[in-house]
Amino acid sequence: MSERFGEGAVRLCGMVGMLLGWRPNELWDCTPMELASTLSFAGSAADGPNAETIQALRKRFPDKDG
Repeated sequence: MSERFGEGAVRLCGMVGMLLGWRPNELWDCTPMELASTLSFAGSAADGPNAETIQALRKRFPDKDG
C-alpha cells in the first residue's frame, strides 16, 4: 500500500513544524532545495567541533571569573 501525496504532505508538514517551528505557509512557500538545505547540517552532531573551533570559541567567549 503506497502513501498518497496528501497523506505524505500532512506528515511532512507536521514534522517540519516540530523540527523547525515553521507554520504551514512557510513550508509551502519554500522550494524543495531550501527545505533540504535547512534540514541538512554541516557535520554530524556526533562529530562535535574540532580543537581549532573550540580554541576560537574560547578566545571569543572567555569564561568569566567568579
